[in-house]
Amino acid sequence: QLHSKEIYAMSSIPQITDNGNNVSDFATKFMKRFHIGRLLFKCNAGKEKGIPVMELFRYLFCMMFSDRSIYMQIKTGTFEGAFSKNTIYRFLNDVRINWQRFTMLLSAEIICRFMKPLTDEKRKDVFIVDDSLFDRSRSKKAEMLARVFDHCSMKYRSGFRMLTLGWSDGNSFLPVSCSLLSAAEDKNLLCGGKRYDGRSLAGRRRLQSRRKATDVMVELIHSAQHAGITAKFVLFDSWFSAPETILELKKQEHLDTIAMMKKSRTKYRYQGEKLNVKEIYSRNKKRRGRSRYLLSVLVEIEKDGESIPAKLVFVRNKSKRKDWLVLVSTDISISEEEIIRIYGKRWDIEVFFKACKSYLKLVKEYRGISYDAMCAHVAIVFARYMMLSVAQRENEDDKTICELCFCLMDEMEDITFSRSICIIIDALMDTVMEYFHITEAQLEEFTASFVQRLPKYMQDALERRETAA
Repeated sequence: QLHSKEIYAMSSIPQITDNGNNVSDFATKFMKRFHIGRLLFKCNAGKEKGIPVMELFRYLFCMMFSDRSIYMQIKTGTFEGAFSKNTIYRFLNDVRINWQRFTMLLSAEIICRFMKPLTDEKRKDVFIVDDSLFDRSRSKKAEMLARVFDHCSMKYRSGFRMLTLGWSDGNSFLPVSCSLLSAAEDKNLLCGGKRYDGRSLAGRRRLQSRRKATDVMVELIHSAQHAGITAKFVLFDSWFSAPETILELKKQEHLDTIAMMKKSRTKYRYQGEKLNVKEIYSRNKKRRGRSRYLLSVLVEIEKDGESIPAKLVFVRNKSKRKDWLVLVSTDISISEEEIIRIYGKRWDIEVFFKACKSYLKLVKEYRGISYDAMCAHVAIVFARYMMLSVAQRENEDDKTICELCFCLMDEMEDITFSRSICIIIDALMDTVMEYFHITEAQLEEFTASFVQRLPKYMQDALERRETAA
């Protein structure tokens, strides 16, 4: 099922492609509004001679909306640039441009100047970390190419792990930074990289691609906070939820974590004993009925003599009713329902990956073999998504209309109508089971009968909620 933000991205692009001038005008306004030329200059993208850098960037930024490659534009006579294709390739291959910093500075400009003023300071905005396959299966000589495990197809493919740090306030998602990770081990490296001084930007970029994903993640978060981007929590799934990573985020970056935990042998201190999550689950009595969570316990996460308190929340796996999942929060002051609600924001980054790959031509638009050019292409695609995210927020948030509306309108809610309905129904089902002592089968029949008596728009909202969950 498509998420609402993904539907917006999908519906926006065809409307724009009908008129290339509208795209260029909107992109130009976006670039001027958030000072992209100044940000590029800060990231070493300066003009030596000839064509201005902004002209090249604007062409690459808008090329996706023209639905034709550089080659086909030249072939069909629709290419209108005052530069050659070699000028574009030199721009993309320039090893001096810090594209990772450019993405971070642009997102900081949008978040601090545009997004933050629209919401209350008490809103729980979050950093979201995840990786996705940057597929280059048809490439054999791409620089730093590696064998990467694809969790969707459950097979190894040729490409990179696109480790992405994002920011969300519950309504809008923005990519903050990215690193194309190659193989940490030589046995999985298919093609080597060019040799550069390790102190240079090109050398550091390639060294970072060979490091562990958890180490790079902490580095990206540190850089984001240094750039002025703030958040109250860091969200990630079980692939990054190692105790040492959670401890490092809490001790060094002063950020609380809400993450999915693995059902592994990793032990936590619980009631004076060191137990793994399966052992903790088996020793405790579960909550009855259709509760939003099965069990909640306080533990201590320990590593190398350091420890921090944390709360483990066990929830039912809706795809497998007899199975369960476990979330961890290093902020033990918030409720279990709040932990579950905040972790739900992690889905925004999955929508982002889908939109970039399906609609913004993340993988198919550029097929070069230079590692620097691939990093440049990713940064340009991320900038396109930021433009769509700003456009979406302006269309949906009444506070963006004028100063009068900013003062009079309430900020966009952080909880959806369908989720509120589900909370009410869950509370009703818990009460029915507690007072009437009915079985699970009887409860399911009662729930189905109850939902059928609801108005059609409520049934549709519940159906969308169940599908998304």
